[in-house]
Amino acid sequence: MEILERKAYARAGVIGNPSDGYYGKTISVILKQYFACVTLYEWDELEIVMNENNTRFRSIDELVQDVRKHGYYGGVRLVKATIKRFAEYCRANGIFLHDRTFSVRFETNIPRQVGMAGSSAIIVATLRCLMEFYGVDIPKYLQPSLVLSVEQGELGITAGLQDRVIQVYEGMVYMDFSHDKMRTENGLEYGFYEPILLDSVENEHDSGALPPLYVAFKTEVSEPTEIVHNNLRHRWNDGVPEVHRAMQKFAELSDLARTAIQERNWARLGELMDANFDLRRSICKIASGQIQMVELARSAGVSAKFAGSGGAIIGTFPDEDTYRKLECVMRENACTVHKVYKKKENPF
Repeated sequence: MEILERKAYARAGVIGNPSDGYYGKTISVILKQYFACVTLYEWDELEIVMNENNTRFRSIDELVQDVRKHGYYGGVRLVKATIKRFAEYCRANGIFLHDRTFSVRFETNIPRQVGMAGSSAIIVATLRCLMEFYGVDIPKYLQPSLVLSVEQGELGITAGLQDRVIQVYEGMVYMDFSHDKMRTENGLEYGFYEPILLDSVENEHDSGALPPLYVAFKTEVSEPTEIVHNNLRHRWNDGVPEVHRAMQKFAELSDLARTAIQERNWARLGELMDANFDLRRSICKIASGQIQMVELARSAGVSAKFAGSGGAIIGTFPDEDTYRKLECVMRENACTVHKVYKKKENPF
């Protein structure tokens, strides 16, 4: 019996977020230490096996807090919705699916609701298993859009293409979602995607090609993506000028950051990342705990911005001494901190 196992990694938005849902431009990077893993193998009936760690609690208060943060159901809905949408896509495009059934299970170590795209990682990993099991080759540039259709169309989750693009392509990717770059194929809309860096030091002849990035997070200050983005969407739809101007500015910052990365100008990249957060703060109401994370990091001498919808931050650091200072400052405040890139001999 062949057992298929596929992973999809967490991600951090380097710059441009949250403009991906508003015809903007972004750059994102995967975080290989955090991932969702889906296992699928042929079975005599179609079976989804729960493998989540949110069904046991130390106290009734812990259960209450978990429900308030995560709701009453977790990743099973993501897997079910992915299977349904995959089948519909294949049938709509005349792709034959054999009638063998399977058992599928999943697990993830991606911190929940800190803006690292844990939900879409489960969907991407599930889609990879399904394509392999059924021998279906969906074009790479369409896969992120299919994943987004699962979240938006099936589950009503407010989201953009950015997370799904980086999780499908991996490494670091520049994305352009402007009106003149968007295309439609097989009922799915997609943008322009340009990989600009490989995903690890061991794949680079020159480690100086990789920006000195860190990521830090604190689950206690997280909020669901829907809470963070819904008000912004309403204001965009209402044509609020400052919101539309900000989305254009996010796109401009992404173009400038793309140049800085190509030129390996890490100081400039850090300045642009700081500007990204400051712009976001000017148009969004941000929880005080999330602002404090950014300010703490900056106090250590690094740049800092949101990695996603809140709860996690990303930035550049100028040298190892500054990074060690950052570690001390963040961990004293109950924040987990990692380098984005690592060498084999120095694991996190």
